[in-house]
Amino acid sequence: MSGWANISQVKEKITQGSAEDITTSYLKRIKKSKINAYTTVWEGAAEKAREIDEQGHNGSLAGIPIAIKDNISTKGISTTCSSKILQGYVPPYDAHVIERLKDAGAIILGKTNMDEFAMGTSTESSCYGPTLNPWDMERVSGGSSGGSAAAVAAGEAPIALGSDTGGSVRCPAAFCGVVGLKPTYGTISRYGLISYASSLEQIGPLATCVADIAALMDVIGGYDARDSTSVKTETVYKDALVDNVSDLKIGVPAEYFGAGIDPAVESAVWDAIQLFEELGASWEQVSLPHTPYALAACYIIAMSEASSNLARFDGTRYGYRKEGENWHVMASRTRAEGFGAEVKRRILLGTYALSAGYHDKYYLKALRVRTLVKRDFDLALKEFDCLMTPTMPVPAFKLGEKVDDPLALYLADVNTVPINLAGVPSISLPCGYTDGLPIGLQIIGKHFDEATVLRAAYSFEQNTEHHTRRPVEVV
Repeated sequence: MSGWANISQVKEKITQGSAEDITTSYLKRIKKSKINAYTTVWEGAAEKAREIDEQGHNGSLAGIPIAIKDNISTKGISTTCSSKILQGYVPPYDAHVIERLKDAGAIILGKTNMDEFAMGTSTESSCYGPTLNPWDMERVSGGSSGGSAAAVAAGEAPIALGSDTGGSVRCPAAFCGVVGLKPTYGTISRYGLISYASSLEQIGPLATCVADIAALMDVIGGYDARDSTSVKTETVYKDALVDNVSDLKIGVPAEYFGAGIDPAVESAVWDAIQLFEELGASWEQVSLPHTPYALAACYIIAMSEASSNLARFDGTRYGYRKEGENWHVMASRTRAEGFGAEVKRRILLGTYALSAGYHDKYYLKALRVRTLVKRDFDLALKEFDCLMTPTMPVPAFKLGEKVDDPLALYLADVNTVPINLAGVPSISLPCGYTDGLPIGLQIIGKHFDEATVLRAAYSFEQNTEHHTRRPVEVV
């Protein structure tokens, strides 16, 4: 098969042949690929598919291949967070989402490339090298879930999982022309997700269409007692797939269309909003006044949490180890050689923000800003059913263009980080193209109202053809 297929199409192919044949075709495609989307390809994938065939394709995702971001624990499969410090680490347990996927019959193809410890917007900080954008291999795939998005876009997996701390599912989805959802915080268990910034990050699905996002959410969503932030919900996500937005009230935040937005991106997003109006929805501009402070607050909080979460990586228990005459020297050498430059930068900045004399000045103030940003969303979403913005202010930029300017990379997340501070759901889907590069529309919803977000995205998809466009063959 060509590789570019949704879940329904893959299921049809399985009935015509076998899950083993489908899995093998994806493995061959990955092997020939030039985009560097995978860090590890699972050798047992074809054998597992054969077992699924023998068992009779039981489960909602029976025989469906899936790619998994390399910071989600997979029992018996290398999980490195694309960092030298975790090379050689093979988890002894599965993350909650992996347990759910296996129960549904999904086939793990392998682990996907990412910015080291999910810290980045371009997948350029990976110790395995950058993942190339299937639309233009001189450009970034986005980050930090760049490998997952690129794998779906390039037909190297029909569906994938990523994680989103400040836009890390939605950014690569926009850059690679696929659909990516950041669910409400607490909707999906984070058990088995290797932590970067615990209060911000969520596992999220990526796919070629909204229906597949809903199908994945019906499998991986739900309560997990092992995650203290997990919330019990009753949503059946596939029920949201209704082509009707006649009752929808849309808010358009003025702050997301400010300086720095590419004119083609702005035009495509307004065209999308106009289409919603033609379909019967109404829209008004709204203000989220604390948006200008969200980026700084998010990075201070994320870096502070990272300085705590990454303290466990010292060479003592697992992963890379650089010997020394005592523990202090060993840990120092291990971290110096094992962590990349961006990870070290964020650990140092986070430690500084938490240090005596600066905790109130930086970290505590960032938490207060977070409350104000959340309040902005709460007030706006009392008046409107959802908000619509560009996902990213610009299309995918060139490899190396921003890698030596960390501030420029951080600023690229300006439209996505406020959503993580607020904890609300947000989806990115293709809404246009400029110079052959995809543009993403971001739809933001109320807490635990993924249904409205999915309905709006599905209706847009049913009345456009942006999601059907595919990149030029890259293998």
